[in-house]
Amino acid sequence: MDKRKSTYNFQNVGIGAEAEYVRLKEQALMGWEKEYRNLKWFGLEDGMKVLEAGSGPGFVTEKLLEDFPTSHITGLDIDDGLLERARQRLRHVPASRLSLHQASVYKTGLPDNHFDFVIARLLFLHLHDPWQAVEELRRVLKPGGKLAITDIDDGVFGAIQPDVESLPSILKKLSKAQASRGGNRHIGRSLPRILSQTGFIDVDMDAVIQHSDLHGREGFNRQLDSNRFTRFYENGIITKHEYDELTESYVNFIRSPESFAMMVFFMACGTKPFALFPNIK
Repeated sequence: MDKRKSTYNFQNVGIGAEAEYVRLKEQALMGWEKEYRNLKWFGLEDGMKVLEAGSGPGFVTEKLLEDFPTSHITGLDIDDGLLERARQRLRHVPASRLSLHQASVYKTGLPDNHFDFVIARLLFLHLHDPWQAVEELRRVLKPGGKLAITDIDDGVFGAIQPDVESLPSILKKLSKAQASRGGNRHIGRSLPRILSQTGFIDVDMDAVIQHSDLHGREGFNRQLDSNRFTRFYENGIITKHEYDELTESYVNFIRSPESFAMMVFFMACGTKPFALFPNIK
């Protein structure tokens, strides 16, 4: 991701880089089986040339290598520190199967009409100009190739038990803060339109639901850690009452056997036509 046009900075997260690294791992792995199922349904097959845009430390990259053993996977990220973590962990993978490429999603430097399938997972909520990113990813796809985007929409966040009464207000404030920096925590609802307006056809959409009863509590512990919200409180984005409620909810979630959490992720996919339609943006 281009740090000049992205709201995400791995080195500047509230819980610290090492804790964020673990959180990213658990976030990637706990929903992978369902995402993998949907990617195959969208048309991802073994043997394809696959680009993972915003690949970060390579946890999804590793799953792609495992589950598509004759595919060549290219990981793309602007943050070379994250790519270096991927390089070290995946150093046993031969170059015939894996390439890691440092570049912006807006200007990848990759060849035209090269990839069969492009995956962008939890990238677009951070982007200032998602249309520009989709146009670049369309360029590197072969005609007939597909772009699959997985992302969030805070309007359909999910559920937490015990309930956090102020959660709708908190999510609204976080979305407003991200929007002020150029991101969009409601990007999920816009994905089909963005794909259609940038020339993709046969656009489809589905949802992936992660539930702590099905996927384990550890990953949700990381996602709901109130320390992730400390800077929002310190910067005056959320109130002390809201922060205290988040902290209490987090403690109760960890301690209570009756607690659960559910999160919803959206997956949209489109096909690059053999004769591109003109942009209608």
